[in-house]
Amino acid sequence: MYSRKKFLQQSSLLLGAGALASAFDNKAFAIFKNRMLPSDQLNIGAIGINGMGWSNVKAALKIPGINLIAVCDIDSNVIEKRLGELAKTGMDTSRIKRYPDYRKLLEQKDIDAVIIGTPDHWHALIMIHACEAGKDVYVEKPVGNSIVECRTMVAAQQRYNKVVQAGQWQRSQQHFRDAVDYVQSGQLGNIRTVKVWCYQGWMRPQPVVPDSAPPAGVDYQQWLGPAPTRAFNASRFHFHFRWFWDYAGGLMTDWGVHLLDYALLGMKAGVPKTIDGMGGRFAYPDLYEETPDTLTTMYEFDHFNLVWDSAMGIDNGSYGRDHGIAFIGNNGTLVLSRGGWEVIEERQSKNKVSKPLVKPSDNGLDKHWENFVSVVKSRRMDELHCSIQAGAHVATVAQMGNISYRTGKKLYWDKTLSKFTDDAVNATYLMKQYHNGYQLPKI
Repeated sequence: MYSRKKFLQQSSLLLGAGALASAFDNKAFAIFKNRMLPSDQLNIGAIGINGMGWSNVKAALKIPGINLIAVCDIDSNVIEKRLGELAKTGMDTSRIKRYPDYRKLLEQKDIDAVIIGTPDHWHALIMIHACEAGKDVYVEKPVGNSIVECRTMVAAQQRYNKVVQAGQWQRSQQHFRDAVDYVQSGQLGNIRTVKVWCYQGWMRPQPVVPDSAPPAGVDYQQWLGPAPTRAFNASRFHFHFRWFWDYAGGLMTDWGVHLLDYALLGMKAGVPKTIDGMGGRFAYPDLYEETPDTLTTMYEFDHFNLVWDSAMGIDNGSYGRDHGIAFIGNNGTLVLSRGGWEVIEERQSKNKVSKPLVKPSDNGLDKHWENFVSVVKSRRMDELHCSIQAGAHVATVAQMGNISYRTGKKLYWDKTLSKFTDDAVNATYLMKQYHNGYQLPKI
């Protein structure tokens, strides 16, 4: 018999779920529509919840049976803000444990899977330690902040046999998958060039400001982690870590891993033979950044060229879009972005391949999380839409572009030895040096 006590408990859960759905503006919120057995539930912990980490939490909580039981952030203000948002939905947040140090969160035995939404320079260590602690992992992109980190993350997943999904959610969005199917159908004819561009008008570096004390509630030493020790500066912190080499790789690794991923996927491409990156701080030389605000990179593959083109502060990219991938074939060009895909027929083509714009029909992030949870439960690793191997592949290609830019050299990749032909470049750039007592594990 279903007791009155259980009925009341179930009713309160339904009310909480309805409030959460309203707060997060999700029309398809399904959590607790049916009574969930303990075996159908999944306990998650979130590490780094200021940006995409929190977007991932919201996506996860839309799935029936997902329980957020722990959060970790080096900024206690962020923790209080996020838990306050959940409390407004009616959720009882008193049972969600709070941690300033991810290692303590990983010690919590009842956590099944973790979200890693930290700055890039923390991704590798936390993912490896999470797998070692027996947790499955959803790690934000780019998966690694160096080529060696990417390799080590793949090795850790293989050693511990945990489910690791990279946060390249476009791999779960239907119109992206359909566009790749069309590219690989051969209808475009021989594809000789793939153009990838990212023009982000809203992204600008911050002004140059003096170093200062960290804000109250921020464990800055923990934020630095394996990065070099330096004084706190507000213009390098939170979202703007992206523009500094110690922590990330600019637009190339921020948006590039999303867009280059589909260029490589569409062409079934491995790694390039040569890489030539050129650019600079042309738009904002007086603002605080190290990564280029303008960058063009040429990648040479066996049967096609790939061109990366990025710019901060302007939106007028190719084909009237601020971002996209163009597969340029003899019969036509397929243009793909988050806004949809279309085929522009080549004037001289005898094959009728034009196709009007196909708009998105689903939410890629939600679908990506549904895929992750499904594989966590089934343990069928080959069903992951973006495994750590796939994430490491595109992150490596993005790192190659940045390394060419930073060295000012056209670089040649030795596929057999998995390194550049220039040993001086390998010694300096394949792996970032770790600091403050941290070491990348040897696996």
